[in-house]
Amino acid sequence: MRAVCFGELMMRLVPPGYLRISQTDKLDLTFGGAEANVAVSLANYGADARFVTRFPTNPIGDLAIQHLRAMNVNTDYIARGGDRVGIYFVEKGASMRPSKVIYDRAHSSIARIEPGMIDWDKAFDGADWFHWTGITPALSDGAAQTTLEACKAAKDKGLTISCDLNYRKNLWSRQKARQVMTELARYVDVMIANEEDSQDVFGIAAEGSDIEGGRLSEAGYGALAKKLADAFQCKKVAFTLRESFSANDNDWSGLLYDRASDSAASSRKYSVRIVDRVGGGDAFGGGLIYSLLSGMDDASAINFAVAASALKHTIEGDFNRVSVDEVKALAGGSVSGRVQR
Repeated sequence: MRAVCFGELMMRLVPPGYLRISQTDKLDLTFGGAEANVAVSLANYGADARFVTRFPTNPIGDLAIQHLRAMNVNTDYIARGGDRVGIYFVEKGASMRPSKVIYDRAHSSIARIEPGMIDWDKAFDGADWFHWTGITPALSDGAAQTTLEACKAAKDKGLTISCDLNYRKNLWSRQKARQVMTELARYVDVMIANEEDSQDVFGIAAEGSDIEGGRLSEAGYGALAKKLADAFQCKKVAFTLRESFSANDNDWSGLLYDRASDSAASSRKYSVRIVDRVGGGDAFGGGLIYSLLSGMDDASAINFAVAASALKHTIEGDFNRVSVDEVKALAGGSVSGRVQR
């Protein structure tokens, strides 16, 4: 089981506990990023997970690679060059105060990437799956062109291609996102989105849902998944469904639509007390890719993916540090949180 993930890994700086940035003189340093988070999940599950990006040739770039290697992620295909590793700050929310993310990623090494800098033939050698997100082409025109280059190379080699739409309004406009993603989405076999992404990127919304009010329509998302699958000829479309009652308490579930059978499978719903929600969607993506590569049926696959993501919400940092057995235990109904001895 070999998967390649392409995107940006950033330095993550977070105040201790629930302190606001204005309250602290200390910041905890880790690393995180959407596609790297997926690679870490897959590595945890025993896959050969290759992460492709571009880092500067300096101690910070070296440190980022060390963090990936510590999680058993293959870093052999990372390009070196450019001036900096991107940074983002996280201020954890509580109760009615939302979490905040502040980016400092302009002119990062991967934002300066251009087609031809990655040897995709080598990166994809022997691989089964290629994963990217809508964050990567949003970084720059060069990153968008390199994503397209990668999709064409992956398609030529017969890999399954997945994309998490992951719209980020701080990186590009809806108009630019739609222009770029409409072309890239035609290469995608498995599309992943949440309640807002499909509307922000493609202008298609689920009927009968009120995202701000925490009311989601499963039937509406099934119909939306069919529209997306038909529009871009995707084999499958998956949605994460978040019902947010506060920064600490969410209900969490998912839906997986299969175009060939014109049917949708829904997951169990979890009531989650959140420790850290950043990376939750990436944990879902990693779980979905693993389950589909493992040959699970759609019902088992969506339940594995949602259980993996629910567990991530209980773990500090971007990376989902759980095993296949832990995910299967939760998906199988072990939700009490009792001490294991």
